[in-house]
Amino acid sequence: KQAEAKKQQQEKAKKEKKQKPEKRVLQGGVTVEDLKVGTGKVAKVGCRAQMYYTGRLTNGRTFDSCQRPAKPFSFVLGRGEVIKGWDIGIKGMTVGSKRRLTLKPRFAYGKRGAPPDIPPNATLVFEIELQGIK
Repeated sequence: KQAEAKKQQQEKAKKEKKQKPEKRVLQGGVTVEDLKVGTGKVAKVGCRAQMYYTGRLTNGRTFDSCQRPAKPFSFVLGRGEVIKGWDIGIKGMTVGSKRRLTLKPRFAYGKRGAPPDIPPNATLVFEIELQGIK
């Protein structure tokens, strides 16, 4: 009975591990966690990405958000229209995907910050959803 209980515990731990999003670090400062993987087109440099997002400081305070029913935020990927961490962290997403990006300051607003909402040298956390690609 003990062996069976131990086996059940191990299987439960495996399932829980699978449910946690895997973290990976891109270019030394953009941490990516895929929360949901979509099945649509892939975001590539030069495409116009349409995003819903919420941006937070590491203390949990929201500094910006674009959510339904509003029109998605739109920008051309890889052209420097957004902070560097977005150009890096969104590339390769598929439409319908949800991702958490944790950006070190040099991939966000750096030493200057974006007063009054984002202090200097702030690490930022974004929950993003790729709504569409044009």
